[in-house]
Amino acid sequence: MIKFSNKKSLLIIIIVLIALSIVLIRWNFTANRLSDLPEVVPPTAAPALEGEILEDVPLIASVAKNLEIPWSLDFLPDGSIVFTERAGRVRFIDAQEGLLSEPLLTIIEVAHVGEGGLLGIAVHPEFAKNQFIYVYYTYRDGEDLANRVVRYKKQGKNLVDKKIIIDNIPGAVFHNGGRIKFGPDGLLYITTGDALIPDLAQNKNTLAGKILRLKDDGTKPANNPFPGSPVYSLGHRNPQGLAWDDQGRLWATEHGSRATDEVNLIESGKNYGWPTILGDEKAADLKSPVIHSDKETWAPSGVAFLDGSLFFAGLRGQSLYELVIEDQPLTLRRHLNKNFGRLRDVVVGPDNFLYVLTNNRDGRGVPTADDDQIIRINPKKL
Repeated sequence: MIKFSNKKSLLIIIIVLIALSIVLIRWNFTANRLSDLPEVVPPTAAPALEGEILEDVPLIASVAKNLEIPWSLDFLPDGSIVFTERAGRVRFIDAQEGLLSEPLLTIIEVAHVGEGGLLGIAVHPEFAKNQFIYVYYTYRDGEDLANRVVRYKKQGKNLVDKKIIIDNIPGAVFHNGGRIKFGPDGLLYITTGDALIPDLAQNKNTLAGKILRLKDDGTKPANNPFPGSPVYSLGHRNPQGLAWDDQGRLWATEHGSRATDEVNLIESGKNYGWPTILGDEKAADLKSPVIHSDKETWAPSGVAFLDGSLFFAGLRGQSLYELVIEDQPLTLRRHLNKNFGRLRDVVVGPDNFLYVLTNNRDGRGVPTADDDQIIRINPKKL
């Protein structure tokens, strides 16, 4: 047994061991990181890059660097990008000018606490006519946290005319959901977390642990599954991704408990089981996931559909996952493993490239000099 002559020697050994642990953790997070990427300024809106063949375009290019926890992005009709930073800023990458230094809007009431903050963003399908942009964010309601969806109108380089679409979605330090997207039916879909109270996901009378569906003005569609309610599906823990395939089917990614992260095929009025069932477990009237991570942790967030596959961003998994839903049995592939650290969102651009957000400054990753970033990926090269 090693004997230490005094407490000072023991303290030095402890400090050295801690320092070594930090170095090893940083190396594990950054060993495979890619840097010195070609830059794309500005992003192109041209479908399939006129005059170029996708196979001839590099696998990866950088669209924007040195961002602060970007959470969600969407495209305007001209190819410009609007995206959120979790601290409360709505940022803009102009198709002509590139990334603007000043945000379109800073939302002062955003509560950037834990996983909460300014989260999802969605451009109205008829943006060219109405200039509407929607955001989802966490705010303080007295001593509690809550979430809401708000609509703004783009006016030049600003967002104005705030209108609350839905309010009082239960919030917490964790499990806020936060993804918003317009579906092929023109309706607005919203994911909400269980706000750290699992039983809320099974309660049809609360907005927590649900996927909601609303008209663009916040009114409830007459054909929603529960009369007078915005609830479209229930039994969700913390869903953070929404995408529709070429058959019009809705898919969602969801953070599991003790791993068992999920990809679900969402149907109107169905119950997806949280907290009653996990993984391969089954119960009457409850839907099991199409696929789950078992003992692995993906921590899946944003998801997009392209050419027969669902691509979803992995946070703890530090990868871009591809689920080939046309295959039977389903095929799951892993791309860019640890090349960019934690990935938060993935969106198909008007040029048929994938646009991915990193989240290495969210307190759970190890940022490099360029983080956080928006990365453009050529899917033909994956």
